[in-house]
Amino acid sequence: MLISHGMSSARRGPGPHLRYPIANDARLQQLALDEARAAIRLEAEGLEALAARLDGAFVALVELIQRAPGRVILSGVGKSAHIARKVAATLASTGTPAQFVHGGDASHGDLGMITTADVVVMFSKSGDTAELSDLANYCVRFDIPLALITTRPDSRLGRAANIVVSLPDAREACEITAAPTTSTTMMAALGDAMAVVLLRRRGFQAADFHVFHPGGTLGSALLTVGEVMHRDDKLPLVGAEASVAAAILEMTSKGFGCTGVVDASGELMGIITDGDLRRHMADGLLQQTAAAVMTASPRTIGSEALLSEALRQMTALTPRITAIFAMDGQRPVGIVHVHDCLRVGLI
Repeated sequence: MLISHGMSSARRGPGPHLRYPIANDARLQQLALDEARAAIRLEAEGLEALAARLDGAFVALVELIQRAPGRVILSGVGKSAHIARKVAATLASTGTPAQFVHGGDASHGDLGMITTADVVVMFSKSGDTAELSDLANYCVRFDIPLALITTRPDSRLGRAANIVVSLPDAREACEITAAPTTSTTMMAALGDAMAVVLLRRRGFQAADFHVFHPGGTLGSALLTVGEVMHRDDKLPLVGAEASVAAAILEMTSKGFGCTGVVDASGELMGIITDGDLRRHMADGLLQQTAAAVMTASPRTIGSEALLSEALRQMTALTPRITAIFAMDGQRPVGIVHVHDCLRVGLI
């Protein structure tokens, strides 16, 4: 018998509320959860053992990559190849030039992609992956630095490598077949660790990451205020002695629901919003000066700050505001509206 959570077992169209039926057998359900948790715990144990095992070989590999004038070439075969490809992508997106070359393809012409300026890092649990032999021989022949990540440092590939980073020989999560599970998780974690250490050594910042990753939610979060802000003739500004009537015209024409108030030198003195106008509503309001009704010392942000910080200042602080001026020193150079954050996908 099959049951589903909160809906018919009939197949429904695709969408976020799609549910699939599960077996109406508490024992089978619990068995599935127990087996899944055991597998995850085995992999966690492998990661703990890896963290404890790291030694000078890891440091040597990081320093070798940091000094290399060329790229890091990541290679492997089978499941290890998938990990090598992922590590190459992570390194490249965090400031370390990297490229994946499949161990099998290397023997069929892709060795030409590798130069003497590069560093080669191979992933192989056994260290005896036959398809990596040609790549290892190529590195030895042309004196290209070669590193191996393996559980068997004394393997054939281990003897050919200049640096061997040893993985603990932890139990695979799939004990029936010993399919690569814990071992590949450790390889991926080691690759992530390399990327983190290298990006910190290179002084890599969030803004640098955005250069390599402009798309998606993460890319939006790493946009700077200066990349999004409205500037020049779109910037709503009036002088301190301008009338409130002139300020209202400026607010209406620029469409931000506010205007900045600047002194004779162009420095920001305050801001006028719809709320300020309501608070000063009285006869003769339109004839008052902008300085008389403005809110002094408004919330501002630097143009080099992350857009996510501008959003935080607009929505997470009290009182909430809908627009914030971007500054160069004391001078307003742009304005960001909360709708701009929505437009670029930040919210």
